[in-house]
Amino acid sequence: MILPGLLYFLTFKYIPLTGSIIAFQDYNIFKGVFGSPYVGWKHFENLFTLPEFFQVLRNTLLISLYQLAFGFPAPILLALLLNEVRKLAFKRISQTVLYLPHFMSWVIVGGLVINFLSPTIGLFNDFLEWLGFERIFFMQEPKFIRSIIVTSGIWKEVGWNTIIYLAALAGINPEYYEAAEVDGAGKFRQVVSITLPALLPTIMVLLLLRIGHILDLGFEQIYMLLNPLLWDNGEVFDTYIYRVGLLGGQYSYTTAIDMFKAVVGFILLMGANRLSKKTTGNSLY
Repeated sequence: MILPGLLYFLTFKYIPLTGSIIAFQDYNIFKGVFGSPYVGWKHFENLFTLPEFFQVLRNTLLISLYQLAFGFPAPILLALLLNEVRKLAFKRISQTVLYLPHFMSWVIVGGLVINFLSPTIGLFNDFLEWLGFERIFFMQEPKFIRSIIVTSGIWKEVGWNTIIYLAALAGINPEYYEAAEVDGAGKFRQVVSITLPALLPTIMVLLLLRIGHILDLGFEQIYMLLNPLLWDNGEVFDTYIYRVGLLGGQYSYTTAIDMFKAVVGFILLMGANRLSKKTTGNSLY
């Protein structure tokens, strides 16, 4: 039963790792891996000498930290709210509406976001004008792009991520809540003393996995929302690798960047896992 999964990871995850050797070469697509000259650590040294690399690193870290601070708690809060809904029909309708954006591609969601924030036909600017404010060119101002990326990501994925926490909530023994009610505990006290401790293992595992991918923000979302006016504040590693590596032909340099991302993610994951194990007793292994 696990053979298809093993074949998938072997074919698309492990075998491609052999291509990482081009990070130590001046790779030429006509000469191939075996014919391209070996240059050692040249491309890794370039990482720390090119100013644009640090700009992209800064953007990636800031957006990822914003997503961690605002996007990670959002499905937890939503799951707690849905768990308190007693009208089954309303609960099902709410869940369906919240899950729906997950099944839309970023091409559709990106188009919706751009139209929603449009200075001419955008509903948000219509609302600002109704309140007496001037219309804002959101997609031309670099200072807004990080907030737009984080907010649109939360809107699209919060409902889907809530499923995991709702499944964990369903496994809590109802007798705990009954005993708490007998002792006079209100809803808030039950959440603090019963629900959150029961969710802690799930929260920690997902948090650790998110920390391990702190430099991976996904290509599709940011590529759909990005334009040359927003590169200073919005370009991240995924779009930078596409622009410089695939379009610019700097395959070895961008492979070195990808290896840098992997090493940083691995170190953060191991460190966070060890810290979590010592402080909360929960870890990945």
